[in-house]
Amino acid sequence: MQQAKVKELHTDYLNASLVTLLSLINFDTPFVSAQGVSVYDECGNEYLDFLGAYGALNLGHNHPHIMEALDKVQSLPNLLQCSINGLAAALAKNLSHLTPGNLKRSFFCNSGAEAVEGALKLARIVTGKPKFVYCNNSFHGKTFGALSVTGREKYQAPFRPLLNPSVGVPFGDLDSLQEQLRENDVAAFIVEPIQGEGGIIEPPKGYLTQAKKLCAHYDALLIADEVQTGFGRTGTFFACETENLQPDILCLAKSLGGGIMPMGAYITTDEIWRSAYGTMEKALLHTSTFGGNTTACAVALKTIELIQSQNLCQETQEKGSYLITHLNNLKKKYPLLKDVRGRGLMVGLEFQQPEKSSGKFSLRFTRNVVNKLAQEYMGSLVAGELFNKHRIITAYTLNNPNVIRIEPPLIVTYEQLDRFLNALESVLSSHTGFLSMVGSGTKSILAKMRN
Repeated sequence: MQQAKVKELHTDYLNASLVTLLSLINFDTPFVSAQGVSVYDECGNEYLDFLGAYGALNLGHNHPHIMEALDKVQSLPNLLQCSINGLAAALAKNLSHLTPGNLKRSFFCNSGAEAVEGALKLARIVTGKPKFVYCNNSFHGKTFGALSVTGREKYQAPFRPLLNPSVGVPFGDLDSLQEQLRENDVAAFIVEPIQGEGGIIEPPKGYLTQAKKLCAHYDALLIADEVQTGFGRTGTFFACETENLQPDILCLAKSLGGGIMPMGAYITTDEIWRSAYGTMEKALLHTSTFGGNTTACAVALKTIELIQSQNLCQETQEKGSYLITHLNNLKKKYPLLKDVRGRGLMVGLEFQQPEKSSGKFSLRFTRNVVNKLAQEYMGSLVAGELFNKHRIITAYTLNNPNVIRIEPPLIVTYEQLDRFLNALESVLSSHTGFLSMVGSGTKSILAKMRN
């Protein structure tokens, strides 16, 4: 189909407002092929994907060994509930050896939100307690249970009442966490080792291990959400390894599917699992039709093998250090770049928020657009400049639109990192003030709106 027809069908039968939003910032380019870090439009132009599907493309697009793994299992039954799947068994064993602590028993599903849902249910049935504690500014998904422990009011408010009681505490604040745990009614505390959608925020050193001790003291479980941070993204196989955190439940997804298959999982200890589902009467209390299917497990097995055999965790540490060092150099030169933070190849760039513009515009509407963009979406303007002028794909974080995430595949080359750094410096150096950045973005948006 021609792109105009694709947009027409999306507008008529899918999310019309999303089509409008993506069109305004030129994020509606038709791409026709992808390999590794590169994607190509219908004119043959190469774009570098430094968004990486929010951490789902640790091995890049269409990795040839992942495609080979799919070919090897194409004749096997993919869904067959009257049997037990050998690939699922192998994957569960491998995960038990890779994950921290004494985590052993896995449940396979299709997404990160599903993994979180399963983890919350597991905590409820094991502890018999009703309450969940989560961190402000967190993101764990948009299904009802996952949304109930996602720390942004914008996403929660339209769907209340949510899962109750669920209470948010400041990320990194142990006193606030302990205050919620005191009454011994908390089933679990769920936390990201690094907040992704919150703007790539690391907790204070020691926070995670101390949080685990508090949870253990008050007989609550700690759920670590490594959906975005797992599988080498931060320079270790799992981000919680940095603090030697041993969670009670670990949620996984995104790159577990090798950038090809929808795949999620949670893994827990033998004791917790047996307490929840350890009898034939309880064995079917929580299930997933597509969870642990043959193709998804084959891809996950190959993904783990490739990350280990190619030493991608170590490479990610080195590339991340290189990237962050050069980004901090740009921060010193250009005031528009407010902060650089992150670990490995999970990096957040925060941009300054300007004061509201008092400049003269021919249309009051134009000034309002400028102020709106400047105050709330500076990150999207920078991302738009990188995309439209330099063919670099990035995006802002959901809970902080003034932060763009840098999450290229772990197989990114130093040459590609340099191309990104040069593009970013070009954007920063060509916009000496906020209004020039916002004005450039506004002109593009207004032109789109007039069309």
